Parts: sequence; structure tokens; C-alpha cells
Amino acid sequence: MNNLKTLSILLIFLTIQACAQNKNEPAKHPTKTVSQQDSTKLKRYTKEIEMSPLYSVKRQKYLDSVLSIIPTSAYAWQQKAMPLFKQKKYEIGMAYLDSAVKYDKTDHYLEYRAFIKCIFQKSYQASIRDFDAAQKIKGNSYVMDHTYEFYKGLCYLQLNKFDTAEKLFTRSINEDRTKMGAKWVNCSTLFYQGICFFEQGDYLLATKSFDEALLKYSHFTDAKYYKAVCLANTGRKKEALEIIKEAELDFKTGYTIPETNAMYEVYPYQVNKYTLQYYREELEGLKNE
Repeated sequence: MNNLKTLSILLIFLTIQACAQNKNEPAKHPTKTVSQQDSTKLKRYTKEIEMSPLYSVKRQKYLDSVLSIIPTSAYAWQQKAMPLFKQKKYEIGMAYLDSAVKYDKTDHYLEYRAFIKCIFQKSYQASIRDFDAAQKIKGNSYVMDHTYEFYKGLCYLQLNKFDTAEKLFTRSINEDRTKMGAKWVNCSTLFYQGICFFEQGDYLLATKSFDEALLKYSHFTDAKYYKAVCLANTGRKKEALEIIKEAELDFKTGYTIPETNAMYEVYPYQVNKYTLQYYREELEGLKNE
């Protein structure tokens, strides 16, 4: 999207928010009509926001200027929060995101906050609470390409509640197979289902899940690593060594967990080059014994 189009959309969005009067909630978050003078300021601030680097203090200051005119703009509060999470400045970012949730009439930022708490802030109990609240409003809806229950599964996995997590991942997989067909089952969901089996010591079921994930994403480094560990734990060390070598090559080529936000955050059970190298060397040592 070009800058001019983005600028126009942002300005329209902010102006609508500023001028809107919610007759059903007159006292909750009162709004005011924007004067011609303030409207002119909003145009200038919006242009400056668009032209400023995403992580700059300058952009934050112009968003503050917007909020001085429209203090109940959930979108402006979210825009202040978003780059801070990507910079790992979670504490400041969450304060702004809380304001976005407070002023949001669509409940969109509630699910977004739940996602941020899960993947970025890693506050798993708090994330589950937000997802539970969002699920009461929207059912098992989607945010950032996955259902609420997928993220709740990640939270329970990170809280070592492996059985609860596995049930959520398995239910998601079964629902996708039933509603859309097997080809639409997400490889990340299969991977995390496998991790749940792996953590519970069921290496055969774990391997089956990892194999299904690899059918969909043949260079899935992380799935190959955990499959190799499963194979080694069931006595198939030669096969494990071959797979871990493949995983190292895939990693060097840039393949990892297929999630957009993996460029900002390490996902649960995501492996790195040192883990791969160490395990290959361990298997090579066993081979030479």
C-alpha cells in the first residue's frame, strides 16, 4: 500500500472516531466534535506519523498529539503500543494497549492483547484470561492466522499443562479437517500437537504429528529436530542423525517456524543453530562408540 493511500485511510479512521457519538453509551467514553482547527491539525499529525520511522520517538510524539485531540482513539493507542512490543519494550507497550482495549467498541484489541501477551510478553495466565473473555464474545474466532484455542494451547504448553494443550491442538486439527479438509490443517498446529505428545513421552504419536507437519512444510527445521529426538529415544539413532543434518541445512537456508511474528519473537520450542549443532555432535559421538 502506498504512503498516500495509507495516510488517507489513517486520517479517515481517526476523523470518524473523533466525530462519532455512541448513543447507546453516552457516559462511558464521551467524545467531542472535532473543530475545523483540530481537523487541520489531525491532517498534519497523520501525515507526520506516516512519514516517521516506525520505531522513532518522533512518531510516538505525533501519536500523542493525535491523542490530545482524540483521547479515546483505540487505534491511536494501539499504534503507540505495537512498535514497542517489536522492540521488546513490553511494559510500556502494554500500558498503551490496555488503553486501546479500554476505548475499543469492537473488542478487536482484546483478542490482539491476548495474542501479544502470549507471543510477545509471554504472560500466559493473563493471555488465557483475555482469550477466554474474547471467546465469550466471538466464539473460537481467529487472530493473527490462528484460532483463540490455538494460542490457548500454546499458553497451556508453556505452563507445562501438556494434556490440556494437546486436547486444544487436537480439537483444532479435527475441526479444520471436518470443516475445510485435511489440506487446510495448519502445520504449526500439527507441530505443537507433536510437542505435547513429545513432552508426555509418547514418541510414536509425536513422530506421527511431526511427519504430518513435514508433509505440509518439508523444510520445517524445528519439526525435524524434535522428530530426530523422538527417533533417537526409540533406538533409531542412525535415522535421527540423518534428519538432524537435514535440519541444520534447512536452518542455514533460513527455514524455521512458519509464523510471521517469528521475525520478532522466539516461538515456543523454536530451535537455534547451537541446539542443532550440539545434538548432531551428540548423535555423531554415539555413532562412533
